[in-house]
Amino acid sequence: MERAAVFDVDGTLVDTNHLHVVTWWEAFRQAGHDVPMHAVHRAVGLGSSDLIAHLLGEDRDREQDDALSAAHKALYGQYFDRLPALPGAGELLRRLHHDGWTVVLATSASGSELGALRRAIDADEAITDTASSDDVQQGKPAPEPVEHALELAGAPASRAVFVGDTVWDMRAGAKAGVRCVGVLCGGLPRADLEEAGAEAVYADPADLLARLDTSPFA
Repeated sequence: MERAAVFDVDGTLVDTNHLHVVTWWEAFRQAGHDVPMHAVHRAVGLGSSDLIAHLLGEDRDREQDDALSAAHKALYGQYFDRLPALPGAGELLRRLHHDGWTVVLATSASGSELGALRRAIDADEAITDTASSDDVQQGKPAPEPVEHALELAGAPASRAVFVGDTVWDMRAGAKAGVRCVGVLCGGLPRADLEEAGAEAVYADPADLLARLDTSPFA
């Protein structure tokens, strides 16, 4: 029976969360919204529509949503050729693949953004498939992205570990019934990740790789 190693990407494998914060902040500013950066940071990890709803509320002018998303996409796209992988990201995926895990990415990114992230990780030979935002009706914290990743891997929840950096990741994994591992490199506190469902928390992919033999992957 297959074992699935499911990974979030932004803030987990690639150091992009603060780029998202700045570019979302600027997109909101251009549209006339004063949204504090710390609030944007807490919302990173949600899909675009959910992030806008979370920050502007359900009573916002929804006709602005597409323009806000497009502005963020254009601003963030300026960094596609230099997105930095987090320490140990590619090595961790290759090690898990070598050890017999089926590695699947579960991310709200798609299209050219997803391509840029995969180039940054530089471990395509270890990645079996990707569950992107194009593949699901509801993004994290709904369990659907993780559940779809399990379907792609052909593995049950009982034989899966999900690694992410946000409370949205941990909640999605917990609802999907998988073991959840948090990483601190996305900028959220350990306590928040643990409260949301993280069984174990590591500094970054390199730290998880160094302690793999005593981790939930063991």
